[in-house]
Amino acid sequence: MLNILVTGADGQLGNSIKRYKDIYPDYNFIFANQSALDITKNDILYDFIKQNSINALINCAAYTAVDAAENDEAKARLINHNGVLNLALAAKETGIKFVHISTDYVFEGRNYKPYTETDGTNPLSVYGKTKLAGENALKNSSLKNSIIIRTSWLYSEFGKNFLKTMLNLAKTKNVLKVVNDQIGTPTYAPDLARAVLEILPLVQNNETQIYHYSNEGVASWYDFAWTIMKEADLPCKIEPVNSGEYKTAAQRPFFSLLDKTKIKNEYGINIPHWRDSLDVCLRNLGIKN
Repeated sequence: MLNILVTGADGQLGNSIKRYKDIYPDYNFIFANQSALDITKNDILYDFIKQNSINALINCAAYTAVDAAENDEAKARLINHNGVLNLALAAKETGIKFVHISTDYVFEGRNYKPYTETDGTNPLSVYGKTKLAGENALKNSSLKNSIIIRTSWLYSEFGKNFLKTMLNLAKTKNVLKVVNDQIGTPTYAPDLARAVLEILPLVQNNETQIYHYSNEGVASWYDFAWTIMKEADLPCKIEPVNSGEYKTAAQRPFFSLLDKTKIKNEYGINIPHWRDSLDVCLRNLGIKN
């Protein structure tokens, strides 16, 4: 039996992992939200891991409010950097596996082809900078049996995300303007959750490895929104605009496609296309039959 600690258990990925907990009979999950386990308090992490006989850790905890982070860097850094460092040190001291979730926002978005794990990073936002700091803290901890999985444009049936925002706005708006010059891939959180759980028992290395995971395919935020309305059969019209017309506190990368060759080759996972996964999500929400 593998005792797996999942931090950030109330978020999109944490809730998605809960969906699969009965499918893996050899996994005993300990789900911890912030009130159950504050990863910024390093004095309690070691005791928690020892008391619960944890064998593996999946860190889904993060400060993900991209725009809010521009005016709240201290809190974003406390969770996205210091929290990851605390977890890495506790994992090293107890000798457990560690899977950490990061983001495409560690890239500046000026590439012309999908980013590989070895491409240079240069985040544009406080969120991206603090997530990169967390990655570096884990890599510098010299922790064995640990991986970082960068993902992009996460959405699901749970919590707040772009899909649910579009669906809610469509109830009261006839027209929505959505940026069409930011390119990436929507990622269905349950797909990522399933990949993490398949990979977890296979993780074995002497130093932290980085992998990329998103759904297959390419989209702009406009494409994503347009497809949501079409598949949900909603009358709301989606109009494309460029980023200069839609000001946000944080700067986003214009291009953040992730190359998934490494994770597919090393772990043999199959990755669904984002349109197929969107269809699954809309059906689960009861929007499609």
